[in-house]
Formats: sequence, structure tokens, C-alpha cells
Amino acid sequence: MKARIVWLILCGIWGSTWLFIKLGLNDLPPVTFAGIRFVIASLVLFAFVRFRRLTLPRNRSDWMFLAFTGVLSFTLNYGLVFWGEQYISSGLAALLQATLPAFGLVIAHFYLPGERITWAKIAGVILGVLGVGVVFSNQLSIAGGTALAGSIALVLSAFFAAYSNVLVKARGQKLNPAILAAGQMFFGMIPLLMIGLLVDGSPLRLHWTMISAVAMLYLALVGSVLAFLLYYWLVHNMDVTKSMLIALVTPVVAVVLGMLVLREELNWRTVAGGAMIMAGIGFIVVRKTKKEAEELISSA
Repeated sequence: MKARIVWLILCGIWGSTWLFIKLGLNDLPPVTFAGIRFVIASLVLFAFVRFRRLTLPRNRSDWMFLAFTGVLSFTLNYGLVFWGEQYISSGLAALLQATLPAFGLVIAHFYLPGERITWAKIAGVILGVLGVGVVFSNQLSIAGGTALAGSIALVLSAFFAAYSNVLVKARGQKLNPAILAAGQMFFGMIPLLMIGLLVDGSPLRLHWTMISAVAMLYLALVGSVLAFLLYYWLVHNMDVTKSMLIALVTPVVAVVLGMLVLREELNWRTVAGGAMIMAGIGFIVVRKTKKEAEELISSA
């Protein structure tokens, strides 16, 4: 039950980040925006690590693991997300990131013996992805050739995020979630800041506004610190393919926020697609719960 509650909280947080990224991009360049976000977040997380007196990794292999997955999760994933969302709508960006579970299913099959591809998982993910497609089918129809680069960037970001998530499940179990998130952010933000300095110049000379500052703080403290602490706890307590299904729900959350904040209208695509998404997720969860119950009865 606790894992499901955390799962729902994360759906809400990461569903809202697309809106705040879009708001911040109105004033800030993407790579520097992403880099500063993780500077703030990593400082808070390392302060948390020190306050809790958590022990940092002592061997080189753990630091290499943090560096590699940090580049995957933060440099490549978020660098591409922020860059790509300049050229496509936040809804379309959320849709393309929803391919993450599909990548995760394939990658997990090779890294995690207990998470082999099953027909139930395939059916659930396909149904969910189709639901997301229904929700944003009108946006897909109006996305022209200029959006191609941004769309490719978002699909690639989903692949890199899925790869990192599976590696964390397979090899990062011994690392505390706070140390894992802080270490990954630290290593991931370095290339972002270096590229940002070369392309965008000094962050002090950027066009900072109240909206961009609020967006930055929300993304750093809520969308990064809180969300990743919760997510890595979830990865340790739930199948990685199920945890990655959060990516199927975040576009629906983005639609709801769009209606409330931007006064966008609710249409049949949102209703029908949302039902398909939740049905796909529910199908996987119910099948898993039923299987576990049967195994428990048979072993009694």
C-alpha cells in the first residue's frame, strides 16, 4: 500500500514538472536551466546526507557507477528533455517520454532475471502508450517538420532514463537513495554546466524573472530532491517496469494542470486516453497481485 501511495505522489510531481519546464524556458536557455536546477538539488541532497550522517561510498566502483548513471539520468536525459521541449509542446514532450517503460521492458529483460518480459507486461504497456497517443493525437497531427529534432531528443531521453533506471535496480541496491540521487546529480550536472557556459555564457547574465525563479526552485526542490528520494525508494520496493509506468500517467496530469492553469478545454481524447492508461497500468498490477496470491496459496 505504501508503495502505491508513493507511486501516486510521484505521478503528481512529475506530471507538473512539464508545465514548470515550459514556464522556465520562456526566459532561460535549456542547458543552463537544467544544470542550475541540479546544482541546487544536489546541494540540498548533500546537506541531507550530512545531516543524516550517511556514509559516502568508499570504493571506486561505486563512484564510477554514480558517474555513469548520473550522465545517463541527468546529462543526457534531462539535457535532451530541456532542449527538446523548446521546439515541441509540453504535452507532446510528455507523450514521447512515455516511451520510457517500453525501453525499460526490453532492457530489464537482459539485466534483471526476475523481470522478464511477459505478455501481461507487454499488453499493459501497449494499452497505456495507445492511451497516451489518444490523449495527444491532436497535438501529434499539428507537429510539423520543425518539431522533428525536438521529438527525437525526447525519445532518446526516454531511452537513457530507462537504461539508468534498470542499472540502478540491478546494481545500485546497496546505495542509500539520498546518496544515489545526490551523486548522480553531481556528476550529471557537470557536463550540463560546462556546455551551458560555452553556449549560454554566465548564468548571472541570464534573463531572470519571478516566474523563471519559481520554476527553477520548484523543479529543484520538489521535482528533483523530493521526487528522486521517493523514486529511488520506490525502485527498491516495486518492479522497475511498474515504477517506470509513471511515465504513462504524467501526460494526463499535465492535461489536468493545463485545464486549471491555462484554462484548456477537456475533450474526449483526454477522457478516453486516460481510461486506457489506467486500464493498462491496472492490468499489470492486477495480474502481478493475482500471481503472487496464487503462489502464496500454493506454498501454504
